[in-house]
Amino acid sequence: MKAVILAAGEGRRMRPLTFTRPKCMIPIAGKPILEHVVEGVKAAGVRDVMIVVKYMGEKVRAHFGDGRDFGVKISYAEQGAKYGTAAAFASAKGFVDGEEFLGVAGDVVVDPGAIRKVVSAHSGKITMGLKAVDNPSKYGVVKLEKGRVTEFAEKPEKPESDLVNTSIYCFGEGAMDALEGAPKTVRGEYEITGVIQSLAEKGQASGVEIGEYWMDVGMPWQFLDASGHIIGGMKAENRGEVENSTIKGKVVVEKGAKIFNSYVEGPAYIGRNSVVGPFVYIRPATAVGGNCSLSSGTTVKNSILMDGVNAKHLTYIGDSIVGENCNFGAGTQVANYKFDASSVRMRVGEINYDTEKHKLGVVIGDNVKTGVLSCAMPGKTIGDGCWIGAGVVVNKDIGRNRKVFVKQELEELDGG
Repeated sequence: MKAVILAAGEGRRMRPLTFTRPKCMIPIAGKPILEHVVEGVKAAGVRDVMIVVKYMGEKVRAHFGDGRDFGVKISYAEQGAKYGTAAAFASAKGFVDGEEFLGVAGDVVVDPGAIRKVVSAHSGKITMGLKAVDNPSKYGVVKLEKGRVTEFAEKPEKPESDLVNTSIYCFGEGAMDALEGAPKTVRGEYEITGVIQSLAEKGQASGVEIGEYWMDVGMPWQFLDASGHIIGGMKAENRGEVENSTIKGKVVVEKGAKIFNSYVEGPAYIGRNSVVGPFVYIRPATAVGGNCSLSSGTTVKNSILMDGVNAKHLTYIGDSIVGENCNFGAGTQVANYKFDASSVRMRVGEINYDTEKHKLGVVIGDNVKTGVLSCAMPGKTIGDGCWIGAGVVVNKDIGRNRKVFVKQELEELDGG
């Protein structure tokens, strides 16, 4: 069986991170989320993979190449002018050549066993991986009877089932015709939802419930949950250097990394050639990228730091995602908790979401610099290329390439 992985989307809800990379290339535990998907497909026994790209597709191609470094064969298709998941799968028509194939979204975090289960259970024109969740109204909801999908509804107000679409599919022979004939939605896109509804009505859609971990990473704060799960499942391994430090729990230290005179609580991940110390406190569920430098009283907790981040001199970063090559001035503080202990809200696009999290810091794009004693309040975003001046309190979202400074008036008083 071949596999088609969708990686064409921009991921606008992940801005500012996706101003400089496609959503599927946001890293979790030192690897782009798409690489975790490729590994899951490989673990399911599939070695021939096509990745469908569009937005910043060159970054995907540059990372994966022909796939030989990942133990698979990878080819690429460019999604055309038509938008939507059905159109994306249809882009791979020549690759699958009318045969059955595995289809997976490139932005889901899922244990490999779930993919294997969908492949094993496949029958009919389409087999869907399904997951029981507490909040099904946020997803495509499926009614399943004796393995057959009888109804499918996209984000219904009153769901009649707790089983939702995981974006893991097996397509049978001839399914490509249905994908190419997908109806156009009111948004002007060609989504797989219409294909599923049509096949369900014809009795040609089946489903299998998965019990394994799965998350559709649709919002920035969900990346932190997914990262914590992946790091927690890794085996502790030290390929770097640890000197005069306390390492507690599962910690992965990559080649060339050095930890000295510091305290690290796992699960945690320290990327290649990063330096942690002296006097750094890494708290659980933290992923530090490659070539980072943390020192001098800095604390990082439940956060994702991408490559090349510098945080020294009494910096605190909690429950946050920090883009590449950011530099934190001395005493920079990220606030992650509200005085009234209510859940943190974050504006994503035009909507102000309740994240349902009581601890959430900030999302910072690439190449941001903060001055000494600056601070960012919970749930805010800072666009890539920004300068945040000394003493600034970031209490609203900051756009791209902005320079933000405090305007101050000094008053001199007679010492007498």
